[in-house]
Amino acid sequence: MTNLRPALSQDAPALATLGREAFCSAFGHIYHPSDLSRFLEEAYSPGTIAQEISDPALLYRVIEQDDALIGFCKIRIKSPYSDYSNAARPIALGQLYTDPAMTGRGLGAQLMDWVIDYARQTGADAVQLSVYSENFGAQRFYARYGFSKIADIDFWVGNHRDDEFLYELRL
Repeated sequence: MTNLRPALSQDAPALATLGREAFCSAFGHIYHPSDLSRFLEEAYSPGTIAQEISDPALLYRVIEQDDALIGFCKIRIKSPYSDYSNAARPIALGQLYTDPAMTGRGLGAQLMDWVIDYARQTGADAVQLSVYSENFGAQRFYARYGFSKIADIDFWVGNHRDDEFLYELRL
């Protein structure tokens, strides 16, 4: 049985570990080790995660099973991508990750359902997210929810620039 709940400050170390494992499992092979190392330290250190959990502009949700975190997502209450759209109140889904060993078990769907429900309940008129241009599985997942591409953007990992797609779901 899984439990979906808000992240707590004491979750920061486990979230940092899960974020690193999920990111490296999907994308670690793309980057030079020094670029990857620098990115992981900036994005997935326990200190960074703890600061983000306490930031009122961000919202984390976690899925736990048997007292272990197995998935999470992060929302930015004000989307940094709002200039790419005419949406008046978009939010941004910054990360949606699950334990790589748990892929395909509906955890991503559980998190995405929560994101969309949260957006509707708070009056957001769109959910925006970026997805790696070659992450076809994630693109299919988002398309099933009605997301569509609205722009080409960059994502930087150290000195490495990725081609990303900006997706949006209008509510």
